Amino acid sequence: MSKALNFVLCWHMHQPWYQEGIDGDYKLPWVYLHAIKDYEDMVAHLEAHPKMHVVVNFAPVLLEQLDDYAQQLKGWLDDGKVMKDPMLNLLSGATAVPKAPDERYQLLCDCQRANAEKMIDPYPAFKNLLKPFKFMFPDGECGTQDTVCMQYLNSQYFIDVLVWYHIAWLGHALKQTETSEMLIKKAQLFDKKDRRALLELMYDCISSLIPRYRKLAEDGQIEISMTPYGHPIIPLLNDMENMRCAQPDDPVPSYDAYPGGERRSRWHIQRGIDCFQHYFGMRPKGIWLSEGAISEDAISMLEEFDFKWTASGEGVWRNSMNLATHDLEKVHSKRALFHPYVLNEHEAKLYFRDDGLSDMVGFEYSKMNSVDAANDLVHNLENIADFLGNSAGRHVVPVILDGENAWEYYPHNGYYFLNHLYQRLSDHKLVKPTTFSKLDKKIKTHKLEKLCAGSWVYGSFSTWIGEIDKNRAWDRLVEAKIAYDDIMAAGVLDDTEVEIATRQLAVCEGSDWFWWFGEKNSSESVNDFDQLFRAQLKNLYKLLKLDAPANLEEALSVGGGNAENAGTMVRNIG
Repeated sequence: MSKALNFVLCWHMHQPWYQEGIDGDYKLPWVYLHAIKDYEDMVAHLEAHPKMHVVVNFAPVLLEQLDDYAQQLKGWLDDGKVMKDPMLNLLSGATAVPKAPDERYQLLCDCQRANAEKMIDPYPAFKNLLKPFKFMFPDGECGTQDTVCMQYLNSQYFIDVLVWYHIAWLGHALKQTETSEMLIKKAQLFDKKDRRALLELMYDCISSLIPRYRKLAEDGQIEISMTPYGHPIIPLLNDMENMRCAQPDDPVPSYDAYPGGERRSRWHIQRGIDCFQHYFGMRPKGIWLSEGAISEDAISMLEEFDFKWTASGEGVWRNSMNLATHDLEKVHSKRALFHPYVLNEHEAKLYFRDDGLSDMVGFEYSKMNSVDAANDLVHNLENIADFLGNSAGRHVVPVILDGENAWEYYPHNGYYFLNHLYQRLSDHKLVKPTTFSKLDKKIKTHKLEKLCAGSWVYGSFSTWIGEIDKNRAWDRLVEAKIAYDDIMAAGVLDDTEVEIATRQLAVCEGSDWFWWFGEKNSSESVNDFDQLFRAQLKNLYKLLKLDAPANLEEALSVGGGNAENAGTMVRNIG
């Protein structure tokens, strides 16, 4: 047995369903923007470092939206077909620059939704373009404003801003292309030819992403895992009482259970498998349950589908350790964290991420020199290997985090950090990058006597349930599910209508809606997700041929906080 410490780096790729309904317009552009910036760079890094092994987890709803965007772009480029994304239609010229001052104002606000320090300020031409906006609105707030001054800016100004916004969102790899270099050099007065060249670059990128990840998996360099289809919190669908171990005193929704929750969980898992096989031509061995949310009933369910492993956060592990008798030194030093577990008589292996190292990548290394940051992570792994000594080869350190959200805060989209990290780990003598499936039967599993149900955020479900706003959202979802069940029982829909309504229900069951509700996130972001969630529920009622209840006209949450990384990741500290 190798004495090298096993290291599993798992990147979780996910974006919620941003279309209004199953086939409606996209209300937010984050799928294609993260595609051209992050999903492109992440696969390019792996292609450039063939000895680096990682796990890449894809949410099925992300895969479907990536596929849809590729088809949309192809339709526009080949036949001039109008797309379903308002921002892309403006960029392409399919939609003219608006004339109404308030719409122009909103467009400029939308084209500044990026990390200014890392994505806008490095480009003087883009920064200068935004000076009129800063002059007219010195407080920089995109809210209720007198926007009459917007009418004095010509259409070319807005076209240039649109092009620059998309250049800013290009990842490091795409910025090295001739198209990007040409556009950056030109800097202004972009014409139809320039805009088409940019759209062609984006199409080439997005259409090739899934095949490139698939090839890396087929070559054995990466393992691809999945989440359940709509990214729901499986333990809460199964039984809301699963929250009680980690949140014994928090308030609960008005409804004490999600009706038919276990059946819906199985639907999400099977639909996810089907989607995975469609895009990757293989059945996944592992599953990252949405938000690393696990419970004993969820683990039993995974075994029904023959999954070999799942994973969660260190908080779940610590809470579970507190329920049983364990060697306190091994828990305190985290020696006991660094190996797979099985829960009682279950067979699926459980891995728990190192929260400290994962959060360093997510939140701290972006503030350091990129090479120093990569060296620091490697040094930490070396220290763990030294600490474990001759037993290092019988342990594994999992680092698990979002594969897209951190890079906006890194210089050059994290290129120098990841490049140096992958270089150092590719031939490291003390640290061996691997995947969870490659560890199967190679290192000893330990028995977990009891499991305290929770997620990778704080070891609880508090990010999704237990606050007034989040509970209110659960109530609206339960009411919609009751209506869905009644219509299904009545048999008034044909098979096609049932399929569409069921997929729409799956969108409504996604975890992301509940994530954003509450006080920790900005009002702007909360408003976006509040409106979209209620629109999804209204669409479900429409598909059920029912009138939406009046309470869906009422906002569920208003936000008001300023969470790190715009609410997309949470640091695991109390």
